[in-house]
Amino acid sequence: MNILKEEIDALNAVLKVKIEKTDYDQKVEDTLKDYRKKAAIKGFRPGHAPASLINKLYRKPIIVDEVNKLISESLSKYLVEQKLNILGEPIPSEGQNSIDWDTQENFDFAFDLGLVPEFELKLSKRDKVPYYVIKVDDKLREIYSDSYRRRFGSYQPVDVAAENDLVKATLNELNADETPKDGGIYVENASISIALVADEDEKKKLIGLKSGDVVTINTAKAFPNTTDRAALLHTTKDKLGDVEPLFQATVTETMTFQKAELNEEFFNKVYGEGTVSTEEEFNAKMDEEISKNLVHESDYRFMVDVKDKLIDKFKIELPKEFLLRWLVMVNEGKHTREQIESEFPLFEKDLKWQLIRDKVAMENNLAVTEEEIHGFAMDFARNQFASYGMANMPDEYLASYADSVLKKEGEKRKIQEKLLEDKAVAIIKESVKLDEKEVTTEEFNNLK
Repeated sequence: MNILKEEIDALNAVLKVKIEKTDYDQKVEDTLKDYRKKAAIKGFRPGHAPASLINKLYRKPIIVDEVNKLISESLSKYLVEQKLNILGEPIPSEGQNSIDWDTQENFDFAFDLGLVPEFELKLSKRDKVPYYVIKVDDKLREIYSDSYRRRFGSYQPVDVAAENDLVKATLNELNADETPKDGGIYVENASISIALVADEDEKKKLIGLKSGDVVTINTAKAFPNTTDRAALLHTTKDKLGDVEPLFQATVTETMTFQKAELNEEFFNKVYGEGTVSTEEEFNAKMDEEISKNLVHESDYRFMVDVKDKLIDKFKIELPKEFLLRWLVMVNEGKHTREQIESEFPLFEKDLKWQLIRDKVAMENNLAVTEEEIHGFAMDFARNQFASYGMANMPDEYLASYADSVLKKEGEKRKIQEKLLEDKAVAIIKESVKLDEKEVTTEEFNNLK
């Protein structure tokens, strides 16, 4: 077997693969012998079918399979040995001659390659990129404080229910004439959030209720979503068809939501036992958190801007026609050529950025360790639990959650690529000139 590379231009090449009978014949014969031992063919005992019949039935598909495997293995080995940097994968050339598997013994194949473009990575302080520093202001502090107070708030008793309150009641299923239904559903201590009631008439029935009041509600109108209605009535969605919509609600308690008070108990829930003890310390700790989060926002915006800057600076050329054909092939009919062409500019931009990022990583010997990947997953787990109001989960719980994240298909690779990109962007950030601009949150959000 012989492989010859022909360069078309700086971005395209063709691999010509010549396969002769001696390259695959022995494997074909061995496979045919194995088939004969195992083949169950009508009229013959297993393993006793004539070799000529086995040859007639299986030789051609076995040759096709062996030749294809030989091509795949040889191309992969050749690309590694020759250290060819390619985009996508080799694809059959459009000028490939048709193969007659019935008569040919020697085969010639041609595969097109899209080559990674060469470009020089030059970064200096002459490359100016905007970096937006977001100010911590009273509006942000209020948003953060309100979010925490709501997260750790609770429902408290109130005399009369208002439109955003909670009504607790005993529910009894009724017939259409509003008489009690024999064997009907009976729910104690049901919770009805008035704000979530879909029907305005049903909502009005609940506003103004107090403990001891009795009212008839239409649960189908109040909660048209079957999941919500089934949860309220302590049943399952598949059984709702046998449930009457009318229910008698006997109010046992009315409650209103109150945000948490700014006290030591609240401070401990937010930042951990003994970390904060006064409102001033709480505000200072909150400012630290806000500033840290704003840096993430600023860095993300920097990455967007530096991506545009460097793509424009390096003017990387790509083998567009090859990439379009490759995308059509790998999508296997899911998208037409026209659809892929319409979305190609976005793909092209992402690919150019990936080439820049990878070159930065290669020239600076950047790598991502297993410890870094696991640490990222731990931080993700920590943030997830914190968003549920559990800010101080033990490390063993976080580690277990992190491990479950990393076991999801493709998740570990995504984290690895994210960490590598972060390292590359950090190198770029040190290499270029940051044009720092202080902005408010509103100004930052309005950036294009």
